[in-house]
Amino acid sequence: MNKPPKGTLHLVPVSLGESPLSYTLPTGAAEKVRGIRHFVVENAKAARAELKRIEHPDPIRELFLEALPKQAQATVLRQLLKPALDGFDMGLMSDAGVPAVADPGALLVREAHQLGIRVVPLVGPSSLLLSLMASGLDGQHFAFHGYLPVKEHERSGAIRALEKESRQKHQTQLFIETPYRNEQMLQALMGTVSPGTRLCVARGVTTSDEWIQTRTAAEWKKMALPSLDRIPTVFLMLAD
Repeated sequence: MNKPPKGTLHLVPVSLGESPLSYTLPTGAAEKVRGIRHFVVENAKAARAELKRIEHPDPIRELFLEALPKQAQATVLRQLLKPALDGFDMGLMSDAGVPAVADPGALLVREAHQLGIRVVPLVGPSSLLLSLMASGLDGQHFAFHGYLPVKEHERSGAIRALEKESRQKHQTQLFIETPYRNEQMLQALMGTVSPGTRLCVARGVTTSDEWIQTRTAAEWKKMALPSLDRIPTVFLMLAD
């Protein structure tokens, strides 16, 4: 008996917070998701909420949602992709934003390529790219560094190293912080980098909390600072 054609793995962006569906997910992408019943998700609760927001026509409890381990062996990844091998389309969902960028979904995508499963990225919100777009910093050369160290002296050392690399390569540096430590991060940046280094703070992108400003470190020290506590924020830096 001939095997059915393999299904497709669709990479499904998830909202970054409270915002209208039409503002963050194109109609065509939403329609595609409504036809999928098999999902691999980073966070089941977030995925169920997003599928409800997308108005999936099937009862959410009847959909197949499998959790993606942060670290998984190839055998586990292959098992997660079995519906696609059996001919069913699948969706991969992060807890927020686009999957496989700064999250463990990349491992599943890599395995899909190994298994000959077509991978299709759907259009939707990416806090990193949206922040870079709005920053006015160098969008030709940039790098994302994830989380910086938590300990103060290690964090300061990492900031200085990134500033030096930014100056040498004329490269915008992007990084994030656990939301309840955002304000400490901004204080650390202002107290560590050179006065002329430009810093962008992109808070709550695409949500009602959105606030994006780019200033030099010297200018940041003279202005009223925004409230960043517990609101997802992207930090960007470009040294002259």
